[in-house]
Amino acid sequence: MDEKLITIATYTDSIKAELARQLLADYGIEAVVTDQLSTNIFAGVPTIAAVELQTLESSAEEALRILQSNEQQEQP
Repeated sequence: MDEKLITIATYTDSIKAELARQLLADYGIEAVVTDQLSTNIFAGVPTIAAVELQTLESSAEEALRILQSNEQQEQP
């Protein structure tokens, strides 16, 4: 049975998305970062509209818990 990837978080910064991916990897959860490009119609310059963090559906719940826990620890 093939398991599908689902988006668990969306970022506007690819560095933050990569840090989140690495955090999940530290916990043994595989994830991928996908950049979705859109074109600025006025300048014709590609810009990043969204950077998605995706993981397997079976890992999504645990991954979200890890990301939320990390986010709470970073807040003052």
